[in-house]
Amino acid sequence: MTARKFLLPLLLAGLLAGCSDSGQAPAGGAPGAGGAAGAPGAAQEKPPAPVSVLVLKKAEHPLTTVLSGRAEAFQTASIRPRVGGIIKEIPVKEGSFVKAGDLLYKIDDETYVATLAEAQAELEKAEVSVPAAEANLQRYQRLANSGASQKEYEDAQTTLLQAKASVAQARATVQTAQISVRLTEVRAPFDGVVSATAFSIGNVVTASQADALMTLRQINPIYIQLNESSVNLLRLQKAIASGTLSQKEKQEGPEIHLTLEDGSEYPQSGKLDMSEMAVSTTTGTVSIRTLFDNPDNLILPGIYVRATITVGKETGFLIPQRAAGRTANGDLTAKFVTADNKVETRTFPSSSLSGNNWLVTEAVADGDQLILDGFQWVTDGASVKPVPAEVDSKGFVIEKPADANANAPAPKS
Repeated sequence: MTARKFLLPLLLAGLLAGCSDSGQAPAGGAPGAGGAAGAPGAAQEKPPAPVSVLVLKKAEHPLTTVLSGRAEAFQTASIRPRVGGIIKEIPVKEGSFVKAGDLLYKIDDETYVATLAEAQAELEKAEVSVPAAEANLQRYQRLANSGASQKEYEDAQTTLLQAKASVAQARATVQTAQISVRLTEVRAPFDGVVSATAFSIGNVVTASQADALMTLRQINPIYIQLNESSVNLLRLQKAIASGTLSQKEKQEGPEIHLTLEDGSEYPQSGKLDMSEMAVSTTTGTVSIRTLFDNPDNLILPGIYVRATITVGKETGFLIPQRAAGRTANGDLTAKFVTADNKVETRTFPSSSLSGNNWLVTEAVADGDQLILDGFQWVTDGASVKPVPAEVDSKGFVIEKPADANANAPAPKS
């Protein structure tokens, strides 16, 4: 029993000594597997992180501003009947495009045709009385010096005038009846697209009723109604006045480009058409109306769009919006790669909008490398590996293909 008490501490001491010796290599010998992990200076440095960069070049670019708005029809007409009756025919297809003068509705015209025939008969009756009255007046003129009284002569004149008046009245009645017959055909007042009909064949309609039969809209050209705050409108007007627009652009207004709801660019450019000369007392905004050609009817009334207005031009450098940030004070910031491949952040107190980019004129030089992607995970002073890239029209970063000659071996002499 006593021997066991002495052996147990000796065994534990031997095990601890063996563990301590196994983690060390002999002096002057090659380090073992365990010694490599603990050797000083054996840890490798982290490789530089690759970042997409855009090489900036100074050039003249347009200055723009973006406003939101909705499309409105160039002309809108609520089609209503001007005579009453029963709808007999609807030859137009709902939702189709029509030309000015196309027949939209046909109202039963039997009653109006009968009224026209009656008016024409009355006109013929009135016209017959005129020759008799003229002959009677001529007879009294011949008898004026042979016994006919002055009163009889004057009565003959009055009878002739009354006959002619009856003819004029009957002719007007015929014209009214002809108009009523013509109005039984409801036609399109201008080119456009018709809505669904609110009435069917057999329905009774009345003249100038409150409910419209259908709505006709002209959408080529089409209006884009923009709304802007009065403060921003003043800035926009000053920018246009001070911008480097041509004389033609200043007279006709700056060009306007649209971005549709799906993000696509509308191919036609537009012009300013009208600006309200009053500010809304409820919203504090001013309504600005622009006009666009719409030959393919791509823009429909009510569609939401974003309008980009060119207010001038300026020479500087473009920083894509995706590569920019803002300080707490609202100043523009962006990260660049220095000549020794280090990251640095630059701040731009002044910047202007140019399409999908910010235009800056200070703190940048030709050839500077702007970080497009990966700047969120790198800090100032970090080493990076720049990868040349570009930004396409939709704002996506596209890496430039590597130069095939860059890594080719030098030709042997």
